[in-house]
Amino acid sequence: MRRLLLAGLIAFTVLPLAATPQAAPEPLDLETIMANPDWVGQPVENPYWSVDGRSIYYAVKRDGSPVRDLYRVDAASGQSVKLDAAARAQAGGDPVFDRGRRHAAYILHGDVFVVDVASGQRRQVTRTPQDESSPQFSADGRALHFRDGNDWYSYDLAQAVVAPVALLKFADDPQDTRPDALGERQLATFSTLRRIKADKDAARREDEALQAADPSRSPMPFWLGDKIKLVDAELSPNGRWMLLVTVPKDADPGKRPQLTHYVTDSGYAEPEDVHTYVGRNDPAGQSLLLLDLASHTSHALPTDTLPGIKDDPLKALRGDAIAALEKAGKADQAKALKAPDVRPVTVAGDGGDNIAWSDDGTALAVQLRAIDNKDRWIASVDFAKHALVNQQRLTDPAWINWNFNDFGWLKDSYTLWYLSEHTGWSQLYSKPLDGKPVALTTGRFEVSHPQLSPDGRWFYLRSNQVAPYSYDVYRVPSTGGALKRVTRFQGMDDFKLSPDGRQLAVLHSSAYRLPQLAVQAAAGGTPRELTDTMKPAFTAHQWITPQIVQIPSSHGAGVIYAKYYGPAENDGASRPAVLFVHGAGYLQDVTLSSTYYFREQMFNNLLVQRGYAVLDMDYRASEGYGRDWRTAIYRNMGHPELQDLLDGKAWLVKNHGVDPQRVGIYGGSYGGFMTEMALLRAPGEFAAGAALRPVSDWTLYNHEYTANILNDPQLDPAAYTASSPIEYADQLQDPLLIEHGLIDDNVLAEDSIRLYQRLIELRKKNFWISLYPMERHGFVHPDAWYDEYRRVYELFDTYVKPGAPKP
Repeated sequence: MRRLLLAGLIAFTVLPLAATPQAAPEPLDLETIMANPDWVGQPVENPYWSVDGRSIYYAVKRDGSPVRDLYRVDAASGQSVKLDAAARAQAGGDPVFDRGRRHAAYILHGDVFVVDVASGQRRQVTRTPQDESSPQFSADGRALHFRDGNDWYSYDLAQAVVAPVALLKFADDPQDTRPDALGERQLATFSTLRRIKADKDAARREDEALQAADPSRSPMPFWLGDKIKLVDAELSPNGRWMLLVTVPKDADPGKRPQLTHYVTDSGYAEPEDVHTYVGRNDPAGQSLLLLDLASHTSHALPTDTLPGIKDDPLKALRGDAIAALEKAGKADQAKALKAPDVRPVTVAGDGGDNIAWSDDGTALAVQLRAIDNKDRWIASVDFAKHALVNQQRLTDPAWINWNFNDFGWLKDSYTLWYLSEHTGWSQLYSKPLDGKPVALTTGRFEVSHPQLSPDGRWFYLRSNQVAPYSYDVYRVPSTGGALKRVTRFQGMDDFKLSPDGRQLAVLHSSAYRLPQLAVQAAAGGTPRELTDTMKPAFTAHQWITPQIVQIPSSHGAGVIYAKYYGPAENDGASRPAVLFVHGAGYLQDVTLSSTYYFREQMFNNLLVQRGYAVLDMDYRASEGYGRDWRTAIYRNMGHPELQDLLDGKAWLVKNHGVDPQRVGIYGGSYGGFMTEMALLRAPGEFAAGAALRPVSDWTLYNHEYTANILNDPQLDPAAYTASSPIEYADQLQDPLLIEHGLIDDNVLAEDSIRLYQRLIELRKKNFWISLYPMERHGFVHPDAWYDEYRRVYELFDTYVKPGAPKP
């Protein structure tokens, strides 16, 4: 799920780094596994380069505290130092540079600083209680622009003066009152009124003339009316234009459900509003307004010229839904489903990731997405005609991915670059404004995280070209050419180019090693390791390295990649097994990097010690395997994935002596959803299942994630019926444990409670629910983690292990 962590026919193939320990590991226990994870170590977070490119800053969580300490490491020597409070006051932030690279700017503790690159001299620009952001230099290098919320300011480097760039007023101009018929008669009748009005108009014209002629004055306000509200504002580097993204002020967000905090500081139960259910009012359509700061005029940028914007990709479903409602006598609901003449779009949320200015501010591109999730457009702006010009349209009959939407400009301010799943795989393209797109990368692999080098010659990318589970940095010429592998970590998580473009700061990890920082030449070479934040108690343990295996699909899906924990060979013994199902749906857990599910990985080790085999599969809908793998679940969630899980079970039975009657299943979030679907749609296949924080009814989840895959429930009720475990509750026959945090504001606890009530009414047996009053979607308290997994282990020990009774 989006920003939701729901988490054979041939012998297995052991792939790189797939070794099995020779000696038995030290015994594990739940108390250690589920303790505060400080004993494991800490990942290195948020690395960035210093202005001079000699040092790298990074953050590490402090033991016993949520506070992050800031470190600085010398890139050449590897010497690292933790910065105390005094040193942090003198530290640098993540820098941006002017086009001549004479000045740099960054945000530190919410304030703006500017640095002279040659001398290293630093000036503080702001000292305010609010947080400034988004520093960018003007195209001519004379000013530094930054924002406070959606208000933009300019700092004149020579005069050291800060001034607002534009004053946005979301109200009607109080001086622009036009008389109605009665007022016109009054003016025609009374000369004194005419003189008063003429004096006001003359004073206003004089004020406007002085404003235009005197740059030392504050700008005149833009009166934008009281019918809209601002979502985002983006300023051009040349200071000439500002693009506003707005929504109707009176847009109805829909009724928001509440959760209840039962354990509180006050001693009283306290309510909390959470997300609106899917279909209970779609997001408001957004509009674009272009402000000409030089002429002080505003211009709407209509979207009705975008190709396909007036089409209805859901026409067939819409017709069926309308006909059904009309037949049921629900004419008002049928009328509400009528397709709009022009499909509404969204442009931006918080920040400007969907708006890109060229370095010199002469070109602007905007990425728009249909609210029905079927189209994405990248359009340039014709400043003379105040119009959008489509440059690229991506259409998907299922849904446009929320990843792989990066775009921007090459240094010529004329050529766009962008990522697209046009071929079924995320690849990088360039396109001149009046030319055809050029594929800079091609193949059946994914590229992401594109960074253009400071000189504009290279794109640096994250890619799994070698194998779906192996990620490294690659580079390709911005004008086209061969894609070259730069790093060889196989578990590369993120990277940052140095200010001069000659070095890479790389975060990399492995199965039991959290992200660490290394530096190497951008053109390739031997990396220098800079950090080691793992703890000896953790690294000393002989962990089971998961074997990456390929499981053939019996349903025509090709190969399903998985991580196997257990004996490498079939020793003839009959053993129980457990399937772990990762969350989020669209998430990749079968990689050579460290896993988000480090606790579950340790739990899988414990299960192997106790005689189980464990399989962790990247079922269909998982990330990393292309568009068709992702969209296989469109309108049918839980069905292709279950086929894959059953293939995984069959592979275990065939290749590792697993007893088909002794296979358990567990997972959280989407993994909890899949656990429920497995037990309810394939009764008898799994001996028991533990569903942690599961979605049991997709009509209770949010719009942003759910409508992508299942459309709106009013429009596509069949998709929700097919995809919601609660609809199959009557088929439960195997033991089911449900566990949920009561203050989960992602998947609401009421989702599990409603399924529990349904099972009660069906008079089912062997189902339980465990609720955690102080936990949200991602549990954070060790006591809750321990209790949660104690119950999971006891479930498997009772119903999955050999000799356990069948219910």
